[in-house]
Amino acid sequence: MMFILAGLLGFIIIASLGFVLAGGAGGGSTKTVKRAQLIGGVDRASEAARAKVVANTPDARRKQILKTLKEQDHQKKKASLTIASRLRSAGLGDNLQMFWIVSGVVGLLVGATLLLLRQMPLVALGAAFAAGLGLPRWVVGMLAKARVKKFTEAFSDAIDIIVRGIKSGLPVHDCLKVIGAECPEPLAGEFRVLVENTGMGMSMEQALDRMYERMPTNELRFFTIVLTIQAKTGGNLAEALGNLSTVLRARKLMAEKIKALSAEAVASAFIIGSLPPGVILMITVTAPAYMAPMFSDPRGHLMLLAAAFWMGLGIFVMRKMINFKF
Repeated sequence: MMFILAGLLGFIIIASLGFVLAGGAGGGSTKTVKRAQLIGGVDRASEAARAKVVANTPDARRKQILKTLKEQDHQKKKASLTIASRLRSAGLGDNLQMFWIVSGVVGLLVGATLLLLRQMPLVALGAAFAAGLGLPRWVVGMLAKARVKKFTEAFSDAIDIIVRGIKSGLPVHDCLKVIGAECPEPLAGEFRVLVENTGMGMSMEQALDRMYERMPTNELRFFTIVLTIQAKTGGNLAEALGNLSTVLRARKLMAEKIKALSAEAVASAFIIGSLPPGVILMITVTAPAYMAPMFSDPRGHLMLLAAAFWMGLGIFVMRKMINFKF
């Protein structure tokens, strides 16, 4: 009997110890899990903090700038091939239908004029096709180029206005309003549209992207990158824009220097390109009978066509040689 009671008591003691140990282990495991979760949360927070610090390093900013530059280069190349972008750059809106109507009218007028002058129908058709597709595009391109040039010349002054406004305590939005009211066109009009877009709820980055579609210049691209990077990583915006203004003025000075150094090559290309047509015109005026076979004989037509092709090719090559991009 004593042996049975001792065995039962031993069983109870062992079971109690096992229960206590099992319960303690469970509590310990729960605490361990909680502690591990806490440590994991701290690790994730520290990783997020480290990622934020890494994003603010010069290398990360440089990578972000390069990525933005590549995206905007692709956007600029894609936009420069469309008629709509050229119309926007020229300040003519997005009325593509009117552009094609004008192109068709120009082509019809040129073709009808040549037919009235008793030219061959094939020549009149080719001239009408070339004038309808080429002349309006050339005019729009010239208007866009002149407008972009005016915008670029005044852009560094606009950045200086923003820098002085920020240093005096004005917000960026008010500085943009000052530019829209005080600066010359087309800079003022573009910044007024920018202010209107941001006032309607569009973010600054989206509004600047829209502005870049209308005015695809490197200066505006640099300005967009500075504001975008500053909004994401922080920093002294006045100092960044001040440095940008210095860089843009240096680019402008370099462009003027390149223009002065290449003036002789430009004049030589102009003289060489205009010399053959000038000689033909002078001979036609002084001795019409001598040049008449060139315009009446089919062989003369072929010679004129070949001469025009090679002259055009030579002018294109000379233009590429003196066209400096930076």
